[in-house]
Amino acid sequence: MTLKIISAEKIVYEGEVEMVTLPGEKGLFTVLPHHASLISTLLPGKISYRAGDELHSNQIGGGIVSVDRDVVSVCVY
Repeated sequence: MTLKIISAEKIVYEGEVEMVTLPGEKGLFTVLPHHASLISTLLPGKISYRAGDELHSNQIGGGIVSVDRDVVSVCVY
């Protein structure tokens, strides 16, 4: 699936990933390929994602996420 992490200043990350864990309003949640469509607000915390054999993470101050058709779009601040 494709992950896009975008801030007001730049594209933080865009690429293929196997999974993404996000800090949602009701706690951490993980998105895997073929996940149901959703939109959620994000709280300050850490986004973690696996790309190939590597696990990456980014601290965020909050934001929103949209998941649709194996594209995870995250707008952060």
